[in-house]
This record gives sequence, structure tokens and C-alpha cells, in this order.
Amino acid sequence: MVKIPKKTLQDLEFPTVLQQVATRCNTEMGKAKALEVEPISDVEDLQLILGQTSEYLASFTSDNRIPNHGFDTIDKELQLLRIENTTLEVPGFRRIGGICTTVGTHKQFFKKFKEYYPLLYSASESIEANNKIPSQIDAVIDKFGEVKDSASDKLYAIRQEMNHVKGKIGQSFASALNTYNGSDYLDDIRESVVENRRVLAVKAMYRKKVKGTTMGTSKTGSIVYIEPEATLRYSRELNNLEYDEKEEVQRILNTLTHRIRPFAALLSAYQDFLSHIDLTAAKAKYALDTKSLLPEINNDKRLFLRDAYHPLLYISNKRNKDKTYPQTIELASDNRIIVISGPNAGGKSITLKTIGLLQVMLQSGLLIPVHERSSVCIFNRILTDIGDNQSIENHLSTYSYRLKNMNRFLRKCDAETLFLIDEFGTGSDPELGGALAEAFLEVFYERGAYGIITTHYANLKALADELPHTTNANMLFDGKTLEPKFQLVLGEAGSSFTFEVAQKNGIPYSLINRAKKKIERGKVRFDATIAKLQKERSKMSQTSSRLQEEESKAREEAQRLEKLNAKIKDKLVNYQELYDHDQRMILLGNKVEKAAAKYFQNNKKRPLVSELIQIVETENSKRKKKSAAIAKAERLKQAEIAEEARIKVKDIREEKKVEKKKAILKEENKPLPVFKIGDRVRMQDGKAVGSIDTIEKKKAIVNYGQFTTHVGLEQLELVERKKIKK
Repeated sequence: MVKIPKKTLQDLEFPTVLQQVATRCNTEMGKAKALEVEPISDVEDLQLILGQTSEYLASFTSDNRIPNHGFDTIDKELQLLRIENTTLEVPGFRRIGGICTTVGTHKQFFKKFKEYYPLLYSASESIEANNKIPSQIDAVIDKFGEVKDSASDKLYAIRQEMNHVKGKIGQSFASALNTYNGSDYLDDIRESVVENRRVLAVKAMYRKKVKGTTMGTSKTGSIVYIEPEATLRYSRELNNLEYDEKEEVQRILNTLTHRIRPFAALLSAYQDFLSHIDLTAAKAKYALDTKSLLPEINNDKRLFLRDAYHPLLYISNKRNKDKTYPQTIELASDNRIIVISGPNAGGKSITLKTIGLLQVMLQSGLLIPVHERSSVCIFNRILTDIGDNQSIENHLSTYSYRLKNMNRFLRKCDAETLFLIDEFGTGSDPELGGALAEAFLEVFYERGAYGIITTHYANLKALADELPHTTNANMLFDGKTLEPKFQLVLGEAGSSFTFEVAQKNGIPYSLINRAKKKIERGKVRFDATIAKLQKERSKMSQTSSRLQEEESKAREEAQRLEKLNAKIKDKLVNYQELYDHDQRMILLGNKVEKAAAKYFQNNKKRPLVSELIQIVETENSKRKKKSAAIAKAERLKQAEIAEEARIKVKDIREEKKVEKKKAILKEENKPLPVFKIGDRVRMQDGKAVGSIDTIEKKKAIVNYGQFTTHVGLEQLELVERKKIKK
């Protein structure tokens, strides 16, 4: 059961990612769903959603583009449909019809291209197709949002009568206008429209001269608007017809609502389907903008992220035309915990957040910006301790809050957990806080948890070097330019470059020199050694990259020549077969030519037919022999391959048995070294080298410079004997 706390999502800025996804949705319902995205518990559901998003992403580069899925929300209409004796309005019917049509279009599209989009096709097939709803709506409402005359016979008759009455109104008004136009009763504008009725514009002094109903006056009162008496009778008749029309339209809409009401659940499913498509499309657009994809999902508890980008940083840098540095990192059963060290502003925290955010995104159904050869696994729990979590409300200091967080880690950390801790152990006395942090890390290690931590503490770097399944890593730093390279390197701890960074920021050298004198000489030497190793590692990395590039080019050239050679051989074989075939055809043609010449001379058909049959039988016998020979050769070849494989497997098994016996004998006969005080030693499964201070009862106290530790003699191996002064 996947459980990722809200605090983890906040620490990793996952809500910001969801906001960016929501802006790429076309519908309000899709935006709301995007903001509610959270980690998915069921692995099968997760793989289904990831697969659908990956299919939609592929559609952007395909000729078969998925149709537009935009729609207007019908939540209000669905609420009305659930209430008896309610009637939907015309816009509501149009929204319902639009949704039905859009769903139908998508179902037809995914059915046609189900080989390209199998998962999206499966989602569309889970909902029932219904063409009755849009056809019933189209029979009543036209494309302009008006109820059609043909919606009922009664409505058709009413509107016909209305048109007839409107014609009479026009005629009677024209007659009145002509009657009063010859006199001086009308104003210059002659007529106007009041309350949707045509009226005469009569001068106020002549209002009693014109028969009709006064409908109003102008602002100045100089004009009186009068509807002529002849028109008035028809206007009343039109009002009655308009009332009848309104009643009939209401009845038609009520009937249509009653027909659609049983499909309320289906319409709700349609809306959910389209909002899901909208969210999937938004995820795909976000993946396109961040160069994201679906990596391999393994069951081996292996997290390998190659060329991983932080999506928020990538989009921000892309907008500002800045470069974003990718990181490559791997966690596996033999390398479960990574301790990242190095200078501040070198990229430790952003690397930590990148790993955590990408893992949360993937487990929430979002594609992630990594190389296509990356491989990921699923964690049941992701725990984070990132940033300054000082709690003012609970009156807790940063260190107190972090201790509470560590206590929560101790309760929940197990083999299915990924933990991410930034600046592990800070907030207290360096020695005491570092010791407590070391104890925490040992517990996490013993429980089999996976994790990444960042730190400056030397004891945590040393512990990472001693534990078999823990690795040091550092962010590269250019010692000459004092600039970070934002590149993670696994296998060695990093220097904090404290004094170098201080010098870069303008701190006087004399003050830095005073500070160096105040700390232990061994610490300075240790930090300087790490810094030197990092510089050497950087040079080796550059040389290795160059050699790998040259090797890759050479390999590609060899493959190209090999393919060219194979093509030439194939062409030679084809030319030989073509030549043999042509020779055979020439020989066969000569035989037929001879038979034709004989027939031309003697004009006898029987010898001709006999000779042709003989030629055909001879050719067929050759074909049979050739087929049998080919089949026999193939059987022999398969038998030889099987025998070679059996012999190789047998030889490999014998070699392994011999090697195993040699290893056992070597281990049994290996004498235990006799250790003396002052000998330089290291643990059998470690890399750090120290010297023996004392030996007591098969145990030794080994001094590593910064710390000492009790170790059994059987766990040590000799590196160098103590040099005896002559």
C-alpha cells in the first residue's frame, strides 16, 4: 500500500508541478482533476495511467492525431435530471449533445486506431455508445440554439399563424403610415420601435389627431409614439400566439428532458471520460514541454535515473534561456544509500529534490524527464526532511523539529521506503549532532531502506565508506575557477571547499589563514586530500569521456564496415544465383530450340511432345534433389548448433566447479596475519585505512585520524607493516 505524506509532496514542490499541468488542461473539470492528482496505490492502475499518457504523448508526433476533447461542464444539468419534473434549458441540451458527439467521435477514432492506442481504446470501450441522445436533441434544437418548427405539429401551426399575423401587422402599419404621411402630423423620423412594436413618431401637438394607443414619448416630449388602431388588433393576436408558442416550446423541452433523464448516469460517465482524456492530454503536453517519457518499471528494487532533470528548474531555465544540468544516479540492493557531499551552492539539494520529485511524479501517473534507458521501481513510502523546518506554532527550534522528523522516520522506515534528507545532522553541536546522525543512518541501513542524504560531516562520509551497501558521492567543483560543475560523481566523498569558497567571496586571505590555524591540522589535511582527489577524479573523468567517445566512434565505424561487407557478400551471392539461373535458362532454351528445329523439319508432334515431357521431368528431378539437400543441410546445422551449446554449457559448469573448489581450499589454507601495534590495516569490506593503536583479546583499536573504532582482528587485513627505524 503506497503511503506518501503530504509533507513529502510539499517538500518536493509537487503541487507546483500539478499547477503547471492544470494550466495545460482545456476544461475547468480537467483543471480541477489535475490539482487533485496524488500518488496511486494500485500498481496496475498506475501502469495503466502511465501507459495512456505515453500513448497520448506519442500522438503528437503521429499522423493520427487524437480529436479535440473540449466540452462544457454539465454538472448543473445532471443535478436537474436527478430531480423529477424539472426541465432543462436549450443551452443545457446543446452542452449535453456536444458531450455525446465528442465521446462518439473519440470512440470511433480509438476503435479505428486501436493498434496505435490500445490502452486509450480500452478506456473508451468501457463506456456505452449512445446515438439516441444527440439525435433526439438535434430533432428539436437547431445549430443556432432555437427550437425547430418541426419539433411538433402544433408549434409549426402556431409559427405559421404568427408569420401570417406579422404580415398583416406590416400591411396595416404601412397603410396607417401612408395615411398620416401626407399630413404634417408625423415627425421627420416618421416611425420607431417601442417594446418590439412598430409605432408612428407623431408630433406632440397632433397626438389627438392620430387614432391608436400611446406607447411612450421622447425625452424632450416633442414626439409621442403611437401604435395605429388598425395595427393594435393584430398585435394583440400576435401576443396571444407568442404565449401559445412559449407554452408549446416549454412542453417540447419538458418532453425532451423526460426522454434524456434515464441517461443521467451515462452522461456523467461521458463527462468523467472526457475530463480524464483532458487530464491525460495535459500530462502529455507537460511531458512534451519537459522532454519526459515513460522509463522501464522493474520489480528488482532498482532506481536508475540517467540524465534526470528537475522539471520545474528545466522549465524556468528554458524560459530564461539558461542551461539545466542533468544528473545520473542509481540505487540498488547492493547500493541502497548514497551520501552526497561537496560545497554549498554546488547542486546537492537540487539533486536530492530531483530524485524525490521524479519518483513522486512517476507514482502519481506523470511521465518524467529522464533518458529512455532509465529504470525505476515503486516505493511504498517516501519520507523527506528538506529545508529549514522551524515550527513557530509549536515553539520548536529547527533541530527539535528535525529530531521529531527523525523519530517519525524511525517508526516508518523499512525495506520499501525511500528517504531523502538534506543537510543530515545539522542544527546542533557538530560532533554530537554528527554522532546522532550516524546512529540514525545505521538504523536506516539495518532496516534495508533506500535513501539519499546530503551532508558536510566527515563521520557520515567515513561511515558511508565502511558500510558495504552505502556509497559516497560528491558534486564536482573546479578548484581553479572556484565554480561548481553541477555534476554528481559516485564513489568518493566531496570536500566542502570552505576556505576556497570564502576566498572567492572576498574574505581576506589573512583572516582565512588565521581560521586554518584554529582547527586541527589533520582535518585541514583530510579536507585538502579530498579536494585533491576530486580534482584528479575530474581530470580522469574528462579523459575517460574522451576515450569512450573515441571507442564509440571506432565501434560504430567497425559496425558500418561489417554491415557494408555483409551487403557486398549478399550481392555477390545474389549475382551468382542470378548467373546460375541465367545459364540454366539458356541451356533449357537450347534444348527447346533443338526440339522446335526437329519439329520444323519432320513436322511430327509425338516426338516433340515426348522430348518436351522429358525436359520437364529432368528439371523437376533437379528441383527435388535441391530441396532435399537444403533440408538436410539445415537439419545438420541445427544439430551442430545444439551440440556446440551443450558442450559450452558443460565446460562452463566444470570451470565453475573447479573455481569454487580452489576458492574453498584457498580460504581454508589462508593463514591469519599476525598484527602488531602501528601496522596500517583496513576492514575486509571497507576502503578506509588506519593504524592499530592497541590490541586486546583478539580485538584492536584502529585509529583513522578523525576517529577510532573497535574491530575484531578477523575482520582486518594488513595493508602495510609498521616501519622499524634502524
